[in-house]
Amino acid sequence: MPVPTLIFWRNLGGSLITFPFALRHTLHRTGVKWAILAGVVLAVHFVGFFISMRMTSVTAGTAIVATQPIFAALFVKLTGGHIPTKAWLGMLISFTGVLLVTGIDLHLDRRSFLGDISALISGSLAAAYMLIGSRAQQTLETTSYTTICYFVCAATALPMALITGSEIIHFAARQWWILLALILGAQILGHTMFNLTLKRVSPAVVSMIVFFEVPVAALLSLIFKVGKQPTLTIIPGVILILLGCILVVLRTRPQIVMTEA
Repeated sequence: MPVPTLIFWRNLGGSLITFPFALRHTLHRTGVKWAILAGVVLAVHFVGFFISMRMTSVTAGTAIVATQPIFAALFVKLTGGHIPTKAWLGMLISFTGVLLVTGIDLHLDRRSFLGDISALISGSLAAAYMLIGSRAQQTLETTSYTTICYFVCAATALPMALITGSEIIHFAARQWWILLALILGAQILGHTMFNLTLKRVSPAVVSMIVFFEVPVAALLSLIFKVGKQPTLTIIPGVILILLGCILVVLRTRPQIVMTEA
């Protein structure tokens, strides 16, 4: 299934599932505006994420996308927030890991390197999506936010699919079953639960969830032989990325992120 089509159906399905629960709540104009912006950012994030998964290894891609706490901290700094010295150390360590992974992939082939760059951009957009979502949920219930955000994301992806000439409907039954699993798993139990937690727990703590994607994604890609298999040489870079991100999350004060979000 082409990337824009996958994004369209996944988010449309997620929006339709959360819509009945959103009917119980009133909408706040400011929150709706933030939710719309989050939907557009999420669509572009998904484009970068899925493209990176098809160009580089799942391990390298998810590790680089996991740098989103780094970008979240940087966004807070740009908006006047404070970042502790040890958090900067974590950023340096993670950045070193990114350079190591991308440098190895560039040495191997240009396609993997471009996939790494796409993953890095996707990570920055994920951070923006998280912070915008936090702002939107200050005045919106999670179900209202996700319904609007996912629908706008789907509406943003559909023109991409049409412009690129991507197939929209005609796929094998197996593709639709996989898509359904993606909607119920990654979209509802993943993104929606993530946003529900974000309303009640600081983004710094929630960001820790992202780190579990790397080992789990690597293991699943090995078991099911999904995508390009990673080389052992990138393992030190992946470890540095995760260690640096953990330092940033643990050393960045949660209330700062919440205030600036």
